[in-house]
Amino acid sequence: MTQVLDKETASHAPVSNLLKGKTGLILGVANKWSIAWAIAQALSTAGMRLVFTYQGERFKKNLDGLVDGMENVLMYPCDVTDEAQIKEMIQSLGGEVDALDCIVHSVAFAKKEELAGEFLNTSKEGYLLAQEISSYSLTAVCREALPLMEKAESASVITLTYLGGEKVVTNYNVMGVAKAALEMSVRYLAEDLGPRNIRVNAISAGPIKTLAASGVSGFSAILDTMKEKAPLRRNVDASDVADTALFLASHLSRGITGEVIHVDAGYHIKGY
Repeated sequence: MTQVLDKETASHAPVSNLLKGKTGLILGVANKWSIAWAIAQALSTAGMRLVFTYQGERFKKNLDGLVDGMENVLMYPCDVTDEAQIKEMIQSLGGEVDALDCIVHSVAFAKKEELAGEFLNTSKEGYLLAQEISSYSLTAVCREALPLMEKAESASVITLTYLGGEKVVTNYNVMGVAKAALEMSVRYLAEDLGPRNIRVNAISAGPIKTLAASGVSGFSAILDTMKEKAPLRRNVDASDVADTALFLASHLSRGITGEVIHVDAGYHIKGY
C-alpha cells in the first residue's frame, strides 16, 4: 500500500542529507515572508550550508533574527547595483569556503509608481533601474562567483521570475520587461556555463504575498483570479517554490539547464 504523507512530512522527510557538505549563496531575503527565505529553509533542511547577503542594517537585523539557530551561517553586505561590492563579497566568501555549489538569486526592484497605470509612461530612470537590479545583477553575480562555482563538482544557479515576463499582466509593467530579460539571461548563461558543469534555471512562481508583491497595484485581484482559474484551483505558497528550488539545487536535476519551471498551480497553461 502506498503511504500518503502530509504536506510538511512529504516536503522534508526524504531529503535530510541531500545537500550535505554543499554551500549555497542566497540573495534577496527581506523578511520571513520572502520566497528566498522559504528556499533557504528548504536547502538548510537538506544539509546545505548557507551564505546570505543583505543591503543595509534594516535587512541585516531581519536576517539576524531569522538565521538564529542555523549552523555555520555567513552573512555579507551587498548592493547588487555596485559591482565593487559584489566582487568584495565573493572575495570574502572565497576566504571562508572551498567551493560554491548553488546561487539563489531572488533580487528584484522597480519603483512603485512604475507598477501602476500604463507601461507607456515608464520613465527612463525607472526602466534602467528595474533592469539593473532585477536582471543584470544575475549576470554580474555569476561572473564574479564563477571561480568558486568551478571548484564545485556541479553547481546550480536558480533565479526567480514571474508570468509577467512572458505575458501582459496588468500593472506589472516595467517589471515584466525586466523579467523577460532575466529569463533570456538564464538561457545565455546556461549556454556559457554549461561546459563548466554549472546549470542555470529559473522558477516562475505564481503570485505570492511578499514585500515585493505588495508594490504591485491590484495584487489581491491577481490572487483571486489565479485561485479561480488555475488548473489546481488554488494559489501557491512559498513552500511550493522552495521544494522546486531544492530539486534544482540537487543532483536530481543534473540534466536540466536553461529552463523556466512554472510553479503556479498550472495557471500559465490557460488561454486567458
